[in-house]
Amino acid sequence: MKKAGILNRHLAGALAELGHGDGVLVCDAGMPIPAGPRVVDLAFRAGVPSFAEVVDGLLAELVVEGATAAEEVRTANPAAAALLDGHFPTLELVPHERLKHLSAGARLVVRTGEARPYANVLLRCGVFF
Repeated sequence: MKKAGILNRHLAGALAELGHGDGVLVCDAGMPIPAGPRVVDLAFRAGVPSFAEVVDGLLAELVVEGATAAEEVRTANPAAAALLDGHFPTLELVPHERLKHLSAGARLVVRTGEARPYANVLLRCGVFF
């Protein structure tokens, strides 16, 4: 058994299959899940695990070259906006409806237990070399 990093076998396996340019949608419990992408649902109960915990954990495992979030996060969820701004200085903001449309092209969806609105981000994988 792994002693460090992501222990969830479904998530660890899905991350290992990602390549350059693949999209990963990290979403709250209320975001509509698009048909098609592999889904790893981590939600245990409202707020567990939090959006911040999942984003931080994924960033410890992935190289991310870009991120997109809903522009509504700025006013509706300042805590999530601050988290995203701290991690992604070039964060792209789009209307929430556009984010939902873009998420259909993700290769992986990771659902958190977050119960605050607009705690969603679409990550674009980079390469480590």
